Amino acid sequence: MDFLHTLFYFAITIGILVSFHEFGHFWVARKAGVKVLRFSVGFGKVLWSYQKNPEATEYVLSAIPLGGYVKMLDEREGEVKEEDLPFAFNRQSLLARSAIVAAGPVFNLILALVLFWSVLVIGETGIKPILGAVAAPSLAAAAGFEEGDQLISVNGKLTPTWSEAMAAITASALDGDQDIKIAVKNFDDRQSVKILKISESDAQNPEILYERLGFKPWSPKLKPVIGMVLPDSAALASGLQKGDLIVSADGTVINDWMQWVDIVKKHPGVGIKLIIERDGVQSPLIITPKSVESEQKTEGKIGASVFVPEDLMKSLSVEYSLSPLAAIPVALKTTWYYSYTTLKMMSKMLIGKASVKNLSGPLSIAEYAGQSASMGLVYFIKFVALISVSLGILNLLPVPVLDGGHLLFFAVEAIKGSPVSDRVQTFFQQVGITLLMSLMALAMVLDVQRLFH
Repeated sequence: MDFLHTLFYFAITIGILVSFHEFGHFWVARKAGVKVLRFSVGFGKVLWSYQKNPEATEYVLSAIPLGGYVKMLDEREGEVKEEDLPFAFNRQSLLARSAIVAAGPVFNLILALVLFWSVLVIGETGIKPILGAVAAPSLAAAAGFEEGDQLISVNGKLTPTWSEAMAAITASALDGDQDIKIAVKNFDDRQSVKILKISESDAQNPEILYERLGFKPWSPKLKPVIGMVLPDSAALASGLQKGDLIVSADGTVINDWMQWVDIVKKHPGVGIKLIIERDGVQSPLIITPKSVESEQKTEGKIGASVFVPEDLMKSLSVEYSLSPLAAIPVALKTTWYYSYTTLKMMSKMLIGKASVKNLSGPLSIAEYAGQSASMGLVYFIKFVALISVSLGILNLLPVPVLDGGHLLFFAVEAIKGSPVSDRVQTFFQQVGITLLMSLMALAMVLDVQRLFH
C-alpha cells in the first residue's frame, strides 16, 4: 500500500508539472500562429489519444510518465505542404521562436508562484520554532542560543514555523551567507539578535549542516502514557494499549516519556519487565523492542507514540495565513528566492563547492511526493511548487536538448544574423544528451544509496 501510495502521488506530481510545462509551449505556439501536431504527456507507447479531425492537434497520453513533448509543424522534421508553410515553427521570427521555447520553463515558474500563493492563502499549521536543549559543541551553542529561544526571523525573513525557520537557515547557508542574523525571543519575551557563523565546509551538504547546527525543537516533559500503537509492532504484540501509563521498567521508576524512549533504544531484542497502569489498576507486562539500524548503530523500537494532551498541542502550534492580496508579493518573493537558491546550488555543485549528494533523482522525488501527501494537502502543494521551480530553472540552463540550449542557439543566431547549422546543432545536442544522461545516472545511483541507508 505504501508503494502504491508513493507511485500514485509521484504520477500526480509528474503529470501536473509536465502538463503545465508543455502547455506553456503549446499555448504560446498557438498564439504565435504555429501549427501544433501533437501534445503528449509521457513518452513511448501511446495509451490514449484524441484528435478532433485530421488537421487538429492530437492529444496523447503515453506509457512513460517522465516527461512530455509538443510536436510542431517544422520543415526540419519532415515535408510541409505549401499552404502550411506560414504555420511552420522554423518560418517564425526569432522573437516568436524564442518565446515558444522559453514558455515551458516560464510556465513552471508561474505554476510555482500560483501554488506558493495558494499555500499562503489556505494557511498551514506548524510547530512554533522554539529551541530545545542546545547541545555543545555545535554552531548554535557557539552563537549563544539557549533552550526556550523562539526564532522570529532569519536574515529579516519571518519564520512562523519550525520548518520555515530551518529552511531559511539552511537556504541562507547554502547561499553562501557566513553570518546569519537570527532574531529570537525567550520565554520572558525578551528579544535579541544572534549571529550564526557558518563555514564554507559546513554549507556543502544540508544533512551535515543540520547536524552541525545543533538545533532541536523544544519538547515539554510528557508523562509516559501510550498514545497510538502501530500495527505489527512490539507494543501491539506485548499487549500495550492506548492510555497505558508506564510506571516502571526493570524496576526503575519512569518519570517522563523521554526516559522511557532512552530505555527502549538501549534494549534492542531484549525483554523489558514493565509495570503499567490501566484504568487505575497496575499490572506486569513484558515487552521486547524490535532491533532497527539507526545512524550505523542498532537501537530498540516498540512502535508506539506518546499521548499529547490537546491543549498542550495547541499551545505549541501556530497557524499562518495571509489574505489573497497580501499573499501575492510574498509568493513572488518566495518563487524568486527558491529560483535563485536552486541556480546558486547548481553552480556550486558545478565548481565543487557543494556536494553532488544534493541531487535528487526520480526515486527520491517519488518518495518525497508520497511523504508530503501523507502530511497533508498543503505540504503536497508546497512540494509540487518546489519541484516546479527546479524543473523551470533546470530547463533554462544553456545545455543543448534543454529549452535553455535552444535559447542559446537563438542567441547565437541573433548575433551572427543566420541560424546555427544543423550539423553544429546536432553535435552539441549529442553532447547535451550525454551530459544529461550522465547526470540522471548519477542521480539514480544517489537515490539507490539513500534507499539502502
